[in-house]
Amino acid sequence: QVQLVESGGGLVQAGGSLRLSCAASGLTLSSYTMGWFRQAPGKEREFVAALKWSASNPDYADSVKGRFTISKDNAKNTVYLQMNSLKPEDTALYYCAVDRTNRMVATRSASQYEWWGQGTQVTVSS
Repeated sequence: QVQLVESGGGLVQAGGSLRLSCAASGLTLSSYTMGWFRQAPGKEREFVAALKWSASNPDYADSVKGRFTISKDNAKNTVYLQMNSLKPEDTALYYCAVDRTNRMVATRSASQYEWWGQGTQVTVSS
């Protein structure tokens, strides 16, 4: 049974940092593409970042590029999202997800990710 558990969310002031973690069980992250998505109240779920199994060429949404970094620790079977210079508009429920398909480029489409965590809340105050 695949399980993804996010942690690390919280309340932070604008300009601050948080590091989200997504611990996986029931699968080996080194074999799949990992993605981070977020959903703010009243808005659709949006792509944040993705990292292929090879950990090469991470992909970022324009809104977070230069501020967020996606990485993984294969030994811990965990993927991370380091978030710096946080802004109030980054406030959302953050989810990690797994895409089992080996694509040439990591997908930004939420519908193509098969497994999802329960989410962790990030709130950035101004």
